Amino acid sequence: MNADEPAPDHAGLRVRNVGKTYGAVTVLKGVNLDVRPGECVALLGENGAGKSTLSSLIAGLHQPDASGRMWWAGHVYAPQSPADALRAGIGLIHQEMRLLPQLTIAENVFVGRLLMKNGRVDMESMVQKAQAQLHRLGLDVSATRKVGTLRVAAQQQVEIAKALTLNAKLLILDEPTAALGDEETDRLFEQVQRLKSEGVSFIYVSHRLAEIARICDRIVVLRDGEQVAEYATAQIPPSLLVRDMVGRNVDRLFPDVPPPAADAPIALSVRGLTAPDGSFKNLSFEVRAGEVLGFAGIAGAGRTEAMRAIAGVDPIQSGEIALCGAALKAKSPIDAIRQGLVMVPDDRKALGVVLAHSIWENLAYSNLNEVAPKGWLTPSRGVAFAERLIKRLGVKGAPTQTAGSLSGGNQQKLVIAKWIACNPKVIILDEPTRGVDVGARAQIYEVIASLARQGMAVIVVSSDLDEVLGLSHRVVVLSRGEARGVLPKAEATSERVMELAVA
Repeated sequence: MNADEPAPDHAGLRVRNVGKTYGAVTVLKGVNLDVRPGECVALLGENGAGKSTLSSLIAGLHQPDASGRMWWAGHVYAPQSPADALRAGIGLIHQEMRLLPQLTIAENVFVGRLLMKNGRVDMESMVQKAQAQLHRLGLDVSATRKVGTLRVAAQQQVEIAKALTLNAKLLILDEPTAALGDEETDRLFEQVQRLKSEGVSFIYVSHRLAEIARICDRIVVLRDGEQVAEYATAQIPPSLLVRDMVGRNVDRLFPDVPPPAADAPIALSVRGLTAPDGSFKNLSFEVRAGEVLGFAGIAGAGRTEAMRAIAGVDPIQSGEIALCGAALKAKSPIDAIRQGLVMVPDDRKALGVVLAHSIWENLAYSNLNEVAPKGWLTPSRGVAFAERLIKRLGVKGAPTQTAGSLSGGNQQKLVIAKWIACNPKVIILDEPTRGVDVGARAQIYEVIASLARQGMAVIVVSSDLDEVLGLSHRVVVLSRGEARGVLPKAEATSERVMELAVA
């Protein structure tokens, strides 16, 4: 037996010298990985480090170069398709959800492997089995509900429920908690621990280092397509992991943002805001020029719904909104934008950018008054405009490059860039670093800080409690659609926030 081949009793996954090239570009080089039954191995790295490529090779979406080999359960493993991997007992939960919005939850869970009875689709059994998985994950919705009506967090849980019905022996989780709040994350981790005790293995891809220490057993770090570090424990100082991932020290993740002056003008005032569907009720708060106001709460607390209503996306039943002292009556996002309020949405791919269009086109669409003042948009003018914003925000891409070819972090910076170019008075950022690596995350935090320093009022809504606490001067905590308290920075601890969030 070759020294690199697994021993007969190696019941898990073994990857040796695996690489992947596309033409002249090498995206993965000589990676080794072992995952034994019942353990969770963290796969860390910046966007573009090779994590998704390695995951796709293991899951059969692509095939590795000829130099590399894989073994699974003691046998040579060379899947030619995701179906091959699933039959072998290996499943991948994608960061970018692959659900069909017009189908029900149950249909999505069993798509491609519908349960049959007497020659007909057994919808009753599919609904029952899907409902059981939703219950295990703590998602209190009917399995007959269409996926397109769910919020992002609930859709992510459907993806997880789908994988759990596969009875897989190795699950690759790619940013599984990116859209989940703390309570949903706790339920997921309970399920992961239970499955680990039954011998199920996990490859866990995440940018949230606190999660890695909590759920994983070992760590493998990739940088620029190569394996740069491996640790036999997950209890590694975050500063060391960050250095491994980015190749340099990132001393301070959250930049200093001086508090606004006591007499700073109120940029946005909200009084008694209530939604027609009750998703938020009697919400009141204000944010001053130069202030970063954070919004915290578990998924379903009404944070995103309230921000969408303020930005003119969704209707309100009652309440008043004032922007710089003047009534804001936004019947659409365009009304809000014209008056000086913009919003970076929580789902950048669906709501933030046009993936098939270029960077310069995406930036121009929201700034036609500046780019095409006479009503005629030329590529040269659009490219010049984009070059200035690319430099300002540190977007790694050329103006003519498509938005869909950018990493998640650079897509997010692109969305922020197109709105700050409008010179708004207030900017709302909903989940500003969801699915963004630690290096790009630090850059986005610096952008947020610089906006506040320039006197812009910034609202940050995030499921990442450390993010809210690290950036905000004050934190509004929502629970079941109501504001349970507003905490100044000195009092805003994770314990205090969670006490209010579950009240």
